[in-house]
Amino acid sequence: MNRCSTICLFDVDGTITDPRQPINPSVRSYLLNDLKKVSSVGLVSGSDISKINEQIGGLEFISQFDYVFAENGLVAFKNGVEFKKKNIINYLGEEKLQSFINFVLGYLSKIELPFKRGNFVEFRTGMINISPVGRSCSNTERVEFEKYDKVHNIRKKFIETLNNELPDIGLIYAIGGQISFDCFPVGWDKRFCLRYLEEEFNGKIHFFGDKTYVGGNDHDIFIDPRVIGHSVTDPKDTISQLNNLFFNKI
Repeated sequence: MNRCSTICLFDVDGTITDPRQPINPSVRSYLLNDLKKVSSVGLVSGSDISKINEQIGGLEFISQFDYVFAENGLVAFKNGVEFKKKNIINYLGEEKLQSFINFVLGYLSKIELPFKRGNFVEFRTGMINISPVGRSCSNTERVEFEKYDKVHNIRKKFIETLNNELPDIGLIYAIGGQISFDCFPVGWDKRFCLRYLEEEFNGKIHFFGDKTYVGGNDHDIFIDPRVIGHSVTDPKDTISQLNNLFFNKI
């Protein structure tokens, strides 16, 4: 197989790492040593580059990936060097942006949860991340909120309210990870990164993600006709599917 004709793109949280945890060195070695012999390798995440850096192990390893697309590709790196960046402030404008944030803060103040922590609204370069429980929660609290959210649909209801109350704001929303959801302009989901890849890789673009269901932040790229989508459950399942796909191991 020609490595240059194929690329495997990976979501990070829940796909090659446990949520918000460092990558297992054996998984990283598999991607950068074994898989890279037969395919180019890239990452596409809703997280900013500092969080990706932290999870993957630093610039030493980030630079070994052919592409790293932070914030869905709004901040894009090739071989560790940034080459593209889009800014949500320039897209929305300050007035519309503040209107959105004010509404979000008002809604957050009325949600009753078993517990709340800090950092509810995280402003990134190409998107805004909203966490009803707060991104300052502990790992144990992350797990507890995720369980609570599966029963009470806190994030889903929040998104429904945003769509109903701010229909013309020009943003769409996608649930990702355990505790939050991303807010970004229409067309700025994970498919955004494909504009840098579709010509170079001639349609042989594999994507692996765990949030591939409708409303998940992997769904749009997973079903995109330019991509061969693979739904995974965790890093172990990702490796298993790669072995079956590229190395004839089951």
